[in-house]
Amino acid sequence: RGKEWYDNVLMPRLAPTALVGLLFTIVVMFSMQGQNILARPSDVLRVSIPLIVYFLLMFAVSFAISIWRKFPYELAATQSFTAASNNFELAIAVAVGTFGIASQEALATVIGPLIEVPVLIGLVYVALWIRRVFFAPALATEAGP
Repeated sequence: RGKEWYDNVLMPRLAPTALVGLLFTIVVMFSMQGQNILARPSDVLRVSIPLIVYFLLMFAVSFAISIWRKFPYELAATQSFTAASNNFELAIAVAVGTFGIASQEALATVIGPLIEVPVLIGLVYVALWIRRVFFAPALATEAGP
């Protein structure tokens, strides 16, 4: 059938199932690991700290390089969020497939999205601040007089 059929017919039909599958997996993981999360707050904290440092560092370094390279704000923000976000769906699949759904490794992958989402939401406000501070003059000149 060819590449055009694959890109224009098959993939649009399959795309929603990937999201449903990911959400189902996360719900199952949370239901299986919820007790561990509540019973072991020190483990959650031990996993959370490096994740928070990772998200902040990747975001900051990506934005700094983008500013240094004089990328437009839209590209800089997109690149920074892409660098800061993580592929937890892949980590979940590997951890569950290798160590089992009730393992400590699976617990670590469940904590990831719990930390990632609020941190990235907070970084949205940082990106907006960066836009005002570092990109406002460029945006004003683009708008014209």
